[in-house]
Amino acid sequence: MHFFSQSFQYDHPWSHVVIGMWRKYPNPKCTHVVSVDVVDRSVDPQTGIIRTERILGCKQKAPRWIVKLFGGSEDAFVREICFVDPATQNTTITSVNLSLSQFASCYEVVRYTPSSHNRTAFTQTAEIQARMALWRSAADGLEKWLCQRFEQNAQLGKTAFTDVLRALSEERLGRPAMAA
Repeated sequence: MHFFSQSFQYDHPWSHVVIGMWRKYPNPKCTHVVSVDVVDRSVDPQTGIIRTERILGCKQKAPRWIVKLFGGSEDAFVREICFVDPATQNTTITSVNLSLSQFASCYEVVRYTPSSHNRTAFTQTAEIQARMALWRSAADGLEKWLCQRFEQNAQLGKTAFTDVLRALSEERLGRPAMAA
């Protein structure tokens, strides 16, 4: 199993970040995410927690050896479940790959929480595991490649989301958003 984690601060309040979160896709910097479909959304009447389940459609350019070994296509799907708690101002997003999950799994957790000085703390973790017990060296190679790919996409996502938050701020101030 391989792990990825990162954390940093957004220079925006939690409420601003949560609004921006719903505007992240489509995004010219994250062209691998081609569709986002809301499957379910509900509000718990006791707690006020908003639960949203989405399916993200992605295009991944997999190395030829992976396609030959596992088959499949560039089309991939991810199930995402998001919990937004307005009372505690905590947001937790979990996601797991649906495509090729019989060969490898990627379980991701993202959290947005208020921080000091009107900032928002972001944490992201991912556990990546290949399911090829007989071929440990191949499994290790696959996990390394998937972890590197995840890290690349995470950095693109950070840049893209920063652009979304900047555009949202400019929109709130009544100024046209600048192209990035």
